[in-house]
Amino acid sequence: MLQAFKHTGDRFERHLSRWQHYHKSVLAIRREDVNAWERRAPLAPRHVKMLTNLGYKVLVQPSNRRAIHEKDYIKAGGIIQEDISQACLIVGVKRPPEDKLIPNKNYAFFSHTIKAQEANMSLLDEILNKNIRLIDYEKMVDHRGARVVAFGKWAGVAGMINILHGMGLRFLALGHHTPFMHIGMAHNYRNSSQAVQAVRDAGYEISLGLMPKSIGPLTFVFTGTGNVSKGAQEMFNALPCEFVEPHELKEVSRSGDLRKVYGTVLSRHQHLVRKTDGVYDPVEYDKHPELYTSRFNNDIAPYATCVINGIYWEQNTPRLLSRQDAQKLLTPLQPSPAATEGCPELPHNVEGLGILMCSIDNLPAQLPIESTECFGDMLFPYIEEMLLSDATEPLESQNYSPVVRDAVITSNGSLTDKYKYIQKLRENREYMLSLTMDKKKKVLILGSGYVSEPVIEYLTRDPNVEITAASIMKTQLEQLSKKYSNVVPIVMNITEDDRLSSLVKKHNLVISLLPYSFHPLVAKKCIDSRVNLVTASYLTPEMKELQKSAEAAGIAIISEVGLDPGLDHMLAMECIDKAKEVGAEVISYTSFCGGLPAPEYSDNPLRYKFSWSPQGVLLNTVKSATYLKDGEIINIPAGGALLDSVTVMDFFPGLNLEGFPNRDSTKYAEPYGIQSAHTLLRGTLRYTGYCKAIEGFVKLGLINSEPCPMLSATTPPVKWKELMCKLLGLQPSVKYDKLQQAVCKQLNENKKQLEAVEWLGLLGDEPVPTAHSIVEALAKHMEAKLSYGR
Repeated sequence: MLQAFKHTGDRFERHLSRWQHYHKSVLAIRREDVNAWERRAPLAPRHVKMLTNLGYKVLVQPSNRRAIHEKDYIKAGGIIQEDISQACLIVGVKRPPEDKLIPNKNYAFFSHTIKAQEANMSLLDEILNKNIRLIDYEKMVDHRGARVVAFGKWAGVAGMINILHGMGLRFLALGHHTPFMHIGMAHNYRNSSQAVQAVRDAGYEISLGLMPKSIGPLTFVFTGTGNVSKGAQEMFNALPCEFVEPHELKEVSRSGDLRKVYGTVLSRHQHLVRKTDGVYDPVEYDKHPELYTSRFNNDIAPYATCVINGIYWEQNTPRLLSRQDAQKLLTPLQPSPAATEGCPELPHNVEGLGILMCSIDNLPAQLPIESTECFGDMLFPYIEEMLLSDATEPLESQNYSPVVRDAVITSNGSLTDKYKYIQKLRENREYMLSLTMDKKKKVLILGSGYVSEPVIEYLTRDPNVEITAASIMKTQLEQLSKKYSNVVPIVMNITEDDRLSSLVKKHNLVISLLPYSFHPLVAKKCIDSRVNLVTASYLTPEMKELQKSAEAAGIAIISEVGLDPGLDHMLAMECIDKAKEVGAEVISYTSFCGGLPAPEYSDNPLRYKFSWSPQGVLLNTVKSATYLKDGEIINIPAGGALLDSVTVMDFFPGLNLEGFPNRDSTKYAEPYGIQSAHTLLRGTLRYTGYCKAIEGFVKLGLINSEPCPMLSATTPPVKWKELMCKLLGLQPSVKYDKLQQAVCKQLNENKKQLEAVEWLGLLGDEPVPTAHSIVEALAKHMEAKLSYGR
């Protein structure tokens, strides 16, 4: 009998202990105050009522933003108050502000810390500092790894409503009124039932055949089989719909019934294949997704009106669509003969100004009441065990189920064993960042001409780039180093062999902006030191010969990466690739390119200003050129004949432009992949009048690169008037008008050419710059008069 009493007493003590715990355990629903659109709560009033019926006290922080009114929580037994410090468990949807975290409490919310997300690491640090036990809803999973607490279904429901609304607007913009126009955004409906009715009403109109025939059958593709995809399908089912297999999409998109819409649910095995043999192995894919590619772009996307993407994506997994795929899908198709202005044809790849995309971070917040109630139903079974725990006690002593225990990220001031990897992720990221900060990139720029400063200005935007500029032009270097503090100037001659080798070895990248004839010398030094090299010059045979040596050294040597050549190549390939993607054959390719001043600043007879080597500009006009026209190769000899091949360019209204062939265009047929072309021409673009002015300089013998001893530094200074007399066989003492007449005669009485000569002062007393040749002297003289900023 004493024994029986003892057992009865034990039960009484346990019940008393539990009764006391009920009245000590307080739950708080905190206010959502990080996102202005967040109207959800983790628990609804009916969940609060169940807790208060069990004897728990529930505090609710006041919030006018919350979709469920405070009076409903009060009716359920909740207490509305600002101070929630009495609570031992504080629940929310999203993260709280760091300064509002209360020490030594149990918190449950979506923390977004499990991937060491950088934006939330300060939050995690504060949680650890304040000895908070953090339970993350995202990690509450069952024995199969499936999440047991989630808003995903409502993201799918709201997303489907919004995309149907968006399609109505998009179709109207493209000339088609559809029943979707009467569907609003999800947040405009009081609840999903109202939205379902709106979708059903639209579906009724579709079933009556009120969709424009020009649109054709609509097809919807759902990727994934999780909560998001299921929620979207639930709303889709309110339409008159038929689900088909993915391989049937092509047929129904062309000949399906216009009184219904078609849907398909895409699983992995239906679009993922191994890159090597086109087979799908689910076990291997889970371990090595990088070995696989998706056939979605070819097998599914061309026949889909709308894609509802409900799958999770990581960096090493195949993309459903690449940018190139999207460009291909957006290529306009030729309209059918049946299409009219009033009934435009709309292909399934939806041509227009881009893709309609619905991507909203907080989709469930658009249906906040139902989202709250559904989420609360999933969370409620675990609330009591969270409430009965003490954040100050060791985690091992808490009576948690596996679902809750495995979702505890922090406890007692530390990351739990399962989540200690977060710290390693942080350390790895910080280590990589420190390497980036400590190991500065060193770039050597050779040359200090026109192109050098824009390169230096661009590179100096990155404080981790150290720049060395080497040139024989001391004054230019001093100006650059004075303007850009992180540029180290080195005055040197590029032919100083040992010095150049030593300099190249100390850098990660060499950018050679020297005359093209120096590039092979620089390239060999880069190969010896295994340093990458970039130039803007054309790829010469001498540079091409170094390809195998560069490959053996494991370095990249890249030529032709300026404007022309460079950007023009990229634009050419973009254009050619687009043509090939739609099955077109390139039979003619013509391209003109040039760096020109704005019209209002082309205020000189040449209507030009130098943006690169003046001597190179001048010599380019007397080089030979080769191009293909109507299947015939046209060769233009060097010496000035190029200026007789000028073409008026009238493609740009309001500008007077002209162009002439640029070097050998035919060699680009193979790299461009347009061997089928019967016309291939790359040309130089100038304002009208430039070529005539340069032609005058050629007639006068000024574009001459042969050595001219009278202009060397060891001879007495020469005036331009004296040099012109020398070229025309006149005495230096000849009067100005006689010299002018002689020049005019040499120019075949061309007044425009004479104007250019006089404007440059070539008949006056200005000294001729010291130079190796006449064209070099002319280039230096013109540089002073035709530079930008003058």
